Amino acid sequence: MTTSIYQPEMARLVNVEQMTALEKLFTVELPGGHSLGHAPGQFVMVSLLGIGEAPISITSSPSRSNGHFELCVRRVGDVTNALHKMEAGEYIGIRGPFGHGFPIEKMRGKDVLFAPGGLGLAPLRSLINQVLDERGLFGRVIILYGAKRPSELLFRDELEEWVARDDVECFITVDRGDDTWEGHVGVITTLFPQVSVNPRNTVAVTCGPPIMYRFVLMELLGKGIPETQIYLSLERRMKCGVGKCGHCQINNLYCCQDGPVFTYAQIKGVEEAL
Repeated sequence: MTTSIYQPEMARLVNVEQMTALEKLFTVELPGGHSLGHAPGQFVMVSLLGIGEAPISITSSPSRSNGHFELCVRRVGDVTNALHKMEAGEYIGIRGPFGHGFPIEKMRGKDVLFAPGGLGLAPLRSLINQVLDERGLFGRVIILYGAKRPSELLFRDELEEWVARDDVECFITVDRGDDTWEGHVGVITTLFPQVSVNPRNTVAVTCGPPIMYRFVLMELLGKGIPETQIYLSLERRMKCGVGKCGHCQINNLYCCQDGPVFTYAQIKGVEEAL
């Protein structure tokens, strides 16, 4: 089921989980328990009556829908602040899914290198878990994840599971450790020397704060991965989700319609893209 692109569906919050000081995980159920029908990397517009609407990436995998989908929401504005005050059983408006997600069909048979930073793990988690659910259809799976502090790491239980798996190479770092942290310390690019890749058979996927992209792209290109095999999820302040308001326009590209997933080849040299 795809909800209306103009009229929100009233969806029920099934569960609300505090993940970090700023992020909560919301499990959402559409009317009748219908599937959202999304692809990894797409987003929905979340609305609260009398407050407004905001674009939120879908963090759950289509392969694990079970009539629900998940949104990892950082508390940063009016809509997200109000959403953080809501509890299971309450209702929110949902439009979507919108945008072009990750072309998983082009990734099958290849090695996949994920490089999310901070909240960038939320949209990439959808793709990571679908790849893991179809593990036999892919080559190596490499996950390099970085956050500012240990307290800001998302989905810590899943991170531990990925680290423990024999068929996943998962490396985690934080910019600054604390008394409890025994892992790697350094920005995400300090993880790249720990892995070697076959560039012609590797697809790379990254998402994170804008400042991170420049340095992660340097690492990926330095390993010889072609520009057409590097995928980025771009975050822009979207308002309508249907390419009408122009709020997310990047030159001739509309992030909400042409993206939010692009190859580096598509946006290389495009002013304001990175």
